[in-house]
Amino acid sequence: MRADRVELSWDPGKSNWLVRIVSGEEVIRRHCSLPKDADQQALRSAATQTLRDEGYEAEVSNLNIQR
Repeated sequence: MRADRVELSWDPGKSNWLVRIVSGEEVIRRHCSLPKDADQQALRSAATQTLRDEGYEAEVSNLNIQR
């Protein structure tokens, strides 16, 4: 499977990053415990691993990081 869109954003309520995987009408939300000031490479790696864990192809070319 391939995700239509992958978004990372900081969740201030939980103090960690929220990964949103959008595939059609399905939206999967997963949290990861990287620090708020994590660099782009760490965030991309976390998104890639989350995609793999959920059974999606690990392509993050459509990744949007909202700081």
